[in-house]
Formats: sequence, C-alpha cells, structure tokens
Amino acid sequence: MKDTMDTHHKALTVNLDTRRYGTFAEIGAGQEVVRWFFRVGGGAGTIAKSMSAYDMKVSDAIYGRAGRYVCRERLQAMLNHEHQLNLDRLRDVRGDSSTFFAFADTVTARGYKGGSECHGWMGIKFQAHPRDEDSQIIIHVRMLDTEAALQQEALGIVGVNLIYGAFSLNHEPELLVDSLLDGLSTSRIEIDMIEFSGIAFRRIDNRLMSLKLVELGLSGAAMFAANGEVLQPSEFLYHRPILVERGSFRPVCNVNVDMLQCAHAKFSELPDVQGKEIAQIMEITMRNLKSEGEIDRRDFLSRADVMAACGMTVLISDYFEYYRLAAYLTRYTKERIAITLGAGSLRELFDEKYYASLDGGILESFGRLFKNDLKIYCYPLLDQTTGNLVTCDNLEIKPELQKLYGYLLDRGGINHLNNYSEDCLRILSREVLRKISSCEPDWEQMVPAPVASIIKERKFFDYQCDLM
Repeated sequence: MKDTMDTHHKALTVNLDTRRYGTFAEIGAGQEVVRWFFRVGGGAGTIAKSMSAYDMKVSDAIYGRAGRYVCRERLQAMLNHEHQLNLDRLRDVRGDSSTFFAFADTVTARGYKGGSECHGWMGIKFQAHPRDEDSQIIIHVRMLDTEAALQQEALGIVGVNLIYGAFSLNHEPELLVDSLLDGLSTSRIEIDMIEFSGIAFRRIDNRLMSLKLVELGLSGAAMFAANGEVLQPSEFLYHRPILVERGSFRPVCNVNVDMLQCAHAKFSELPDVQGKEIAQIMEITMRNLKSEGEIDRRDFLSRADVMAACGMTVLISDYFEYYRLAAYLTRYTKERIAITLGAGSLRELFDEKYYASLDGGILESFGRLFKNDLKIYCYPLLDQTTGNLVTCDNLEIKPELQKLYGYLLDRGGINHLNNYSEDCLRILSREVLRKISSCEPDWEQMVPAPVASIIKERKFFDYQCDLM
C-alpha cells in the first residue's frame, strides 16, 4: 500500500533513524526542506550541515562557475561536492554505522517583481547501506502556486517526500514516484523529470519512471533521448524549432521515417528556421498506450527501443488534443513549431466531437493550435481500395467546415508534403505488425534496417520466426 504519512511524520521518521546523516544545501527560496527536519525535532542526529550559497560568487567559489544557476549541472555539482565532503570528513569516524547523504536544490521561486518561471532542480545522493556505493535521485519541479510563500511551502513538502522516499522506498521506485506529491496536488507542483541512478537503482529503467510521471498525472509529458537518458524539456527544447510526429510506432516503419524527413526538409526551408538545429520528436500519447486497457510496459519499452534504434527523441504526453500539445511546446520555445501527420489524421483533426468540452468548439481549438503560426505538414494517404492519392488539397471535409479548412490551407497553416517516397505509401503499420507475428519475411523491407535487427534480436511484437 502507498505510504500515507504526513510531512511532519516523514521528517521525524528520517530524524529518528540513527543511520541517516548528511548535508542540506539549498539555493533560492530559502531553507525550505531542511526547515522541516529542524522543526520536527531530533535533527541533530540527521543534519551534519545546512547551508545556502545564495550569492552567485559564493556559489561559484564552492561549486565552480556555472552559466546558469538553476540547472541540472549546478545541482549535480552541489550533490557531488557536499556528498564527497561528508565521506572525506566522516567515513573513518562513523562510516560503519551511518549511511551518508547530500540533499540539494537550486530553484527560482516567485520574486517580488514576479515574471520569471518558477521551477527548480532537486536531488539526493545517498548510501542505501553503510559503506555502500552511491545512489542518486534527481527531479525537476515546476511550482504552480501564484504566491511565493505557497511555492516555498510546496517545495519543502516535495523535498521531504523525496528524502523519505529515497531512504524508505528505494526498493519500490514506483511507490516512491507515487509518494512525491503526498500532501500536495498537481495544481501546486508538477514533476516533469525524474532520474534514478547508482547501485540501489541498477535495475531501474528510467523510461518506465518517465512513463509513471505522466500516468500518475505528476506531469503532462515526459521526454527521453535515444540512449534512454531522461531529458528535461525546458533544457532540451530551449530556443530550438520543434518538429513532432505523433504515432503508435508499433513498430517504426519506413513511412514514419519518410514523413519526418519530408516535413523536416520543408520546415527547415522557412526563413526563420533556416540554419537552426531542429528538435525532432516522436510522440506517443497516453490514450494510444491505453488503447487496449492498462499500459503494457513491455510493449511500451519495445516501441521505445525501436524509436531509439532510429536515433529519435521520444515524448510521452497526456495531450491527446493537438492544441494542448502545441501549448505545452510553446512553454519551452519561442521558435517555430511544426507537426507532421498523415491525411487520415488531418481529417480526424476536423472531427468536432473532440472539442465538445470547449466553449468555442472547433474554432477555439484551432485558434489555440495556430495562434503562434504553427505549421502542419500533411503526408499523403494512398487509398488501398481505390488506389487514389489523398492529399491536403483533395481531402474531404464536412461542408460546414470547408471554408475554415480552406482558410488554414490558404494562409499556410496546413501544408502538403509533395517530396514523399512512393515506395512508402503502401506501408501500413498494422499490416507490418501482422506480417511480423505471422513470419512473412517481406516485413523487413518495410522498416528501417536497425528496427528490423532489434525486433528479431529481442523478439519484439510477437516475433517468433527464428524458433520455427
């Protein structure tokens, strides 16, 4: 069962555990986390040192120079420095009975002038057992309260939850993730990145932990790189044009790659995109992952691995509506954003049932979607029955929406991709999936070579042909 202790009891439990001993280093928003451990009593048994290197010159003198002070690199420098100091100073004296730790955070909370994004990095580096190798958890938080005092309060609570979870739930990381917002709500704190590392988490796949953040509603989206490294969206997307392809990617087929390449070629020709590094992303929605009920984690990892084989960055999002996806991406960049999709998906975009919850219906949704001059690039669809090619120029739209569609087409919101490979038009992912499970060998020509190799090697998507 999930732990339901309140913040006071979590902090007290840590203080009363005579094995735990370490440092708290907090920059920005005050000493909000360590304050709990002082307040509940027994802190002398837990707190070796508490500090705030608030001044930038002081912070640089201790942890080294930094381009930014609220960033992952600064947090890691704080954790490494403070944890090593504890080991150097205390290991010989009490190393057989103590598990040392360093907790750190560097945050930007609401200032008296307001205006800045309220977010921060928080982490703990610790020993699970005396003289054990190090383990570590890092998270990135966004503080959503509108008052500084409330942000500070929320920061303190999530910090206590992280420390308690690291010590008491490190053997059950999914419960640890679930406990991070105990005493809070998603209206106050968003956690959009978490990374486990070290000896206690050697069997943890951080991609599953990223999925868990979105599944629990702690974040609307999570990202990871092709090598499995968890990414913090604001750092990866910062000042970059963004191109997104949404799909099931079960598996990644040649048509998926061609769609992205064609859109990239067109997008990169825009005057305000030329010469800039475009962030290319393959996105899977939670609705897609839950299309058959509960999320199948093995299936999810199979999809993640075939996208990784293509060198792609992966976004898991709970933003089924495209206008919500666009709003999320706009949060992190002022550069151009583009979405590429097939003609069938474009037709579905004009289905008014998806916008029934909006007061302004489809007009409101499209106003939000295109308000920052977002581009949609439409990949043609070959009608398997008639052999006709469906493009954004001949797409059938309900009569009452044709003028709206024509307006978006005329102003360049919707764009036809005419640079496609004809060999890809007949490839359907569901047909490729069927061929894989039924051992029809021509499926290998329908997917990129690295994808075919990893499917056969790891027996993804019910591949059993080598056993026959």
